[in-house]
Amino acid sequence: MAADPTKLKVAKDLGRQDILFGLARRKGGERVYVGSSDFKVYDVDFASAKLEPQAIGEHKSYVTGVALAGEDQLVTGGYDCRLNWWDVQSHQAVRSVAAHEKRIRMVVASPDGRLIASVGDDMACKLWDAASGKLVRALVGHEPLTPTHFVSMLYAVCFSTDGRLVATGDKTGRVCVWNVADGKQLAKLDASGMYTWDPVQRRHSIGGIRSLAFSPDGTTLCVGGTGKIGNIDHLDAPARLEAFDWQSGKSKLVLSTDGKHKGLLEALAFAPDGKWVVGAGGGTAGLIAFFDLSAGKVLFQDAAPMHVHGLAINETGDKIYAAGHNKLLVWTL
Repeated sequence: MAADPTKLKVAKDLGRQDILFGLARRKGGERVYVGSSDFKVYDVDFASAKLEPQAIGEHKSYVTGVALAGEDQLVTGGYDCRLNWWDVQSHQAVRSVAAHEKRIRMVVASPDGRLIASVGDDMACKLWDAASGKLVRALVGHEPLTPTHFVSMLYAVCFSTDGRLVATGDKTGRVCVWNVADGKQLAKLDASGMYTWDPVQRRHSIGGIRSLAFSPDGTTLCVGGTGKIGNIDHLDAPARLEAFDWQSGKSKLVLSTDGKHKGLLEALAFAPDGKWVVGAGGGTAGLIAFFDLSAGKVLFQDAAPMHVHGLAINETGDKIYAAGHNKLLVWTL
């Protein structure tokens, strides 16, 4: 039976005292790896009768990025600006690299597991050889300052499904698309509708691009964040997804959740067959939403039991694993 987003339900959940930021799932099973606000990296097997997370190791600050490079290597990044490699079988540290000059925001692996991409508040995306830990190249194209001359941030990164492209997204709503083979910048996109600046009451900004996902055929790039915000002190706008024909640089459509489901889309993923995109995140409360790009509509939306920071879909598209504030869970569709 095909996965049906309207049948979404929580199948398993694990309460936590911490905030879980990054999540990676091991292919073909129920095992996930998560990064925590307690500075540790955890191994969790949802196939076990009793969920007992096992600590693999730790950083010196929040662990905000988690990626699996092949079957045996886990790479994590954190606010300590380091990338750490772990052997997932032995739970032993393999190497640690001083990767960025400022906080690391996200870490992802290429589909073939040969490359790791990391982004940080130094506004650089760095590509690493997963086997050796050596830097392949740095991709620099995002402005270090916002239009109002405040420090910007580089939140999001993703690979295309064929591994030939990598996209990066920053606080002010700018997206760069890069050619992995030579590091050439192929496109620059404007998703500034996800960025709000208040020049009067707070002199403060909020929002930005928090998630990115290429369609399976690589022609469409989805960008996740939030809409324009009225009260700059709160994430009180509907979550926002914008789909681009990245080669032409044109926005194809913008979809937003309703007034009940507000906040950021912190994570995005396409269904394996490409029929829908799922996004999750939240503000003061959590949210999950499914978007049908061909029909140009929100297929289904619901509250999540936590603000979600990371998610992964299984190969058949009928299970979603999610990590966030004080909870780790599995949804079935």
